[in-house]
Amino acid sequence: MRTFLLTTLLCILQTTLMAQSKVQLSGRITDSNGNPAAYVTVGVESTTQGTYTNDNGFYTLQLAPGRYKIAVSSVGYKLQQIEINLKADRKQDFVLEESSVNLDGVQVYGKSQAQQLREGSFAVNVLQIGDILQNTSANLNNIIGRTTSVHIREEGGIGSDFDLSINGMSGNSVRYFLDGMPLDTKGSGVSLSNLPTNIIDQVEIYKGVIPAHLGTDALGGAINIITKQDKKNYLDASYSIGSFHTHKVSLNAQFIESKTGLIIKPILGINYSKNDYTMKGVDVWSESADAYVPANRKRFHDDYFSLLGQIEVGFANKPWADAFFVSGSYSKVNKELQTGSVQSRVYGMAERESDAWNISARYKKNNFLLKDLLLHASLSYTWDHSLTTDTAYRKYNWDGEYITSNRNEITGRGRSIRHYKRPLTVINANLDYKLNQHHSLNLNYQFNRTGNDRYDEVDDTFESANDIVTKHILGLSYSQSLFNEKMENIFFIKDYINQPNIRQTDIPSVTGSRDVQGSTTKKYFGYGVGLRYTIMEPLSLKASYEHSVRLPLARELLGNGSTIYANVALKPENSNNVNITLFGTWHPASGHTLYYEASGFIRNVDNYIKARVSETEGMMQYENVPAVHIKGVEGEVRYDWQNRLQLSANLSYQDARDQEKYQDNGKPSPTYDNRVPNRPWLFGSAEAGYTLRNIVLPESRLRLGCTYQWVYWYFLTWEAYGARENKARIPSQHICNADITYSWKNGRYNIALECNNFLDKLAYDNYKLQKPGRAFFAKFRLFIN
Repeated sequence: MRTFLLTTLLCILQTTLMAQSKVQLSGRITDSNGNPAAYVTVGVESTTQGTYTNDNGFYTLQLAPGRYKIAVSSVGYKLQQIEINLKADRKQDFVLEESSVNLDGVQVYGKSQAQQLREGSFAVNVLQIGDILQNTSANLNNIIGRTTSVHIREEGGIGSDFDLSINGMSGNSVRYFLDGMPLDTKGSGVSLSNLPTNIIDQVEIYKGVIPAHLGTDALGGAINIITKQDKKNYLDASYSIGSFHTHKVSLNAQFIESKTGLIIKPILGINYSKNDYTMKGVDVWSESADAYVPANRKRFHDDYFSLLGQIEVGFANKPWADAFFVSGSYSKVNKELQTGSVQSRVYGMAERESDAWNISARYKKNNFLLKDLLLHASLSYTWDHSLTTDTAYRKYNWDGEYITSNRNEITGRGRSIRHYKRPLTVINANLDYKLNQHHSLNLNYQFNRTGNDRYDEVDDTFESANDIVTKHILGLSYSQSLFNEKMENIFFIKDYINQPNIRQTDIPSVTGSRDVQGSTTKKYFGYGVGLRYTIMEPLSLKASYEHSVRLPLARELLGNGSTIYANVALKPENSNNVNITLFGTWHPASGHTLYYEASGFIRNVDNYIKARVSETEGMMQYENVPAVHIKGVEGEVRYDWQNRLQLSANLSYQDARDQEKYQDNGKPSPTYDNRVPNRPWLFGSAEAGYTLRNIVLPESRLRLGCTYQWVYWYFLTWEAYGARENKARIPSQHICNADITYSWKNGRYNIALECNNFLDKLAYDNYKLQKPGRAFFAKFRLFIN
């Protein structure tokens, strides 16, 4: 501890001495109407020094005294250049002039926020969801699933359940956020698969080590979705149609009342699909052969409908608030269930539906109480209700035929109309204090309370209960920027408080409810560090470490009411996570940019929570594995030529193995050092895109793109059980997609045509459930700014 404090004091002293030899150039940039201009590039010509304006249009540059030529540029505005003789701190404001001329020849000197985050001390991918992705029918699952270290396994077509893994950690080990708030606040039915992409600006994918400001107990990583924060009126509407009777509608708009500055932001997203794609090689009964034979049959009970509507009202850039917004949202999902967790279990009547209301408020203020103290605060309450209907005493096959049975379809028990009401309260407060240009502190607190009011309309044997899971998470971090921003360090600690209150008592032999009852409170402690050093412009090194804790979610502890049993005896996971990354950006010639990244990681997890599948029942339950060690390497290369040609490729190897040497009875464990089953361990992807401008129409853009995804085969169950040659395997995947997008009137009108899996390859995925074959989609998007 003494060594750490001494090092810190020396760093602060050194930074202070360095800062004394520099002066500050700062100011504010606005448009011709006086509105602040965000994300405008302010660069120093003939150098790599530069920055971007913040949400309020302010910028700050630290420079040595001398003469400089400052360039200010932003797409849609004229380039401004001035020469200054900087001897002392100076304020220099700019007013931008709009221009319809393309700025292809302007050199950008600063780094975007996405690039700054990518080059920070944490292991993080940043996806900027520009017009290229917003014009296509792809959902966030499709987009995120093509990035390094991330793999998404879906259980079927549009709207199906999915499992996302980052560095080998998957399921609930990964947390999802929308502008820093848990995505669950929009309702349990809202996910990456149905969130409208048109509202998104960028996506941050944290791998393993999670910054304290997100206020989460994620173990495997986190995905933070950042929505658009445009400062102008706009209307963004789209409609897409595709195979398997698929339709998608999206509306996103912003209206600013000029006198009061009142901002109104409505959002609407609707998805529908019958998902009636062909299942290949499924078992059907043949009278002539008097046996089950493989055949192709269409899915017949897999309709999916989702709706998300939200309206947000508030103000920005006021003396009393940089941002204050109040929102209300409603989400609804109706899903017919076609199979259980394995495709041999065929359903024909069971259904699941959910709906949720949410009200929330968020507040942001810089210089809150103290100069350079930034406050982000938010409050959210969600009424979340899900219903699973399983009343048919039938047993279906893939021909759509059935026989009468004495059991329901999902659980093999009596008729059930099961209600789950899970009210969710989330409070988050974040304070960020800038000590000086090189040092800052961040304090974050999050309160998360989930209820679980369960009852059944027709099953008299079901025992109602109202469980509660409460979490308090406190995080404190300290950040440094040293040696003229060549080195960046961050140190953080986290405190986790878990307060489950278990009241359910049904099926105690399965759920463990006999042994776990009432309210308990336990505390856990986490900590970590992130370091980044730039050796030279094309070569940087970063490393991060975290001792992390993940508290079980309500879904894991309490089940989902249909295909997942509760396990109230689950213990929290804890892990030591290490990441080491070598990366850089190289400009070999004018107009050419090459970005590369190579990483290694280690995850040593105790009480690892994994899903266990019963193939006979088609049910799933989460359980603890005493210890799992995960190690791996990954790499990515991206190339861009004049913003016309983009090429990228990535490859990930993730080796997760069971470390339990002995069973509870003292005998050697047969699965010791086995690779964890039902987890892809070798996969990669490649993308290519080329853009042509002013084709047929002026101010137009034609883009041709294609993607390829590959996954090596893996076992469905533990390798130690059964004969290796007869074990169930998820086969290797080879999926190729292609798209063509045409935009004109500077992006006002957009049309996209896509073909997914155009080679029509047989694609299995999560728990060996088939995904759709070849599919076609078309999308029209209108954007009025």
